[in-house]
Amino acid sequence: MINTILRLCATAGLAMLLAFPAFADKIKLTDTLNRTVEIPENPERILLGFYYEDFFAVAGPDAYDRVVAISKDTWEGWRNLQWKNYVSVTPRLEKLTDVGEIESGTFSFEAAVAANPDVAIFAAWQYKALGEVAERMEAAGIPIVVLDYNAQTVEKHVQSTILFGKILGAEKRAKQLADEYANAVADVEARLAGLDKSKAPKVYVELGRKGPGDIDNSYSGTQWGSVVDQLGAINIANGQISSWGKLSPEYVLAQNPQAIFMAGSGWVGREQAIIMGPGVNAALTHERLAAYLTRPGWDGLDAAKSGDIYAIYHGGNRTLYDFAFLQFMAKALYPEAFADVDPQANVEAFFAKYMPVEFQGTYMTKLP
Repeated sequence: MINTILRLCATAGLAMLLAFPAFADKIKLTDTLNRTVEIPENPERILLGFYYEDFFAVAGPDAYDRVVAISKDTWEGWRNLQWKNYVSVTPRLEKLTDVGEIESGTFSFEAAVAANPDVAIFAAWQYKALGEVAERMEAAGIPIVVLDYNAQTVEKHVQSTILFGKILGAEKRAKQLADEYANAVADVEARLAGLDKSKAPKVYVELGRKGPGDIDNSYSGTQWGSVVDQLGAINIANGQISSWGKLSPEYVLAQNPQAIFMAGSGWVGREQAIIMGPGVNAALTHERLAAYLTRPGWDGLDAAKSGDIYAIYHGGNRTLYDFAFLQFMAKALYPEAFADVDPQANVEAFFAKYMPVEFQGTYMTKLP
């Protein structure tokens, strides 16, 4: 009698499962490229192509328990000190499948499929560069969600963060992060609105990757150039380059910028680069930054005379904490309007609240 009842219950249970909609464990998202994507609810196996810190911020300290594959070189190679910092608290990062790097042409479709992810998350630039490989991945049953912090707009930052939250089942935390980001940028824009636009300072930005003897990239309409535009300052690179490229030394001297921002990072094997990021002592950053003032004519620039020479962490731009760099550059250019804003304290507070590592190192600084 008991066996009969158990069989009837099992049969009824199976019938209920079969009657339940097949898509009940799926969710539909609209990603930053306006693509409708169906993914498993609360996926357990994730391929993450980029935005590693933002993933941590939304998902929390155990974020990478669900990640099975990454594009390792975009983290370990591009942001080596940052990579080591997170490996120290999440050793599992070292064991994740490496699917290769898209820009350098080492991305492996086979490795991506073999990792058997429930979903792949790529930056917009990665998805576009993948081309037909992305189509092959989707045909192989791997849905792709495209995020875009690289657009450097509040809209895309917020949308990308909310998408992270939906994918990870962390909607509340994602909403809080998105709101805090939007509010911080809105505060900067409100302060800028009251300034005299006719007194906008001239600004020069350069990537501090190669040392003073070799001119490196400046930016126009993207990266730090986009930030300068947002601040209403005069970016001397505008009209001279498309996106990024070098400005001639003669042109920089002729423009006589009133503020110079050098972008540093945790590069490996670059003995003259401006080193910045986790664990970096400000004294080293200042030493490498000061070397740039030995360039011919730089000691006569208005920026050098006024002491407005700054370094900013290249690895932090286009992240959920890049609002602090916006604040830092705004305060450097318009000190009175931002006198009560403390960008350093704000980025430290962000790390304390959302990140699994303690904030330490040099992310923004002025040459003493």
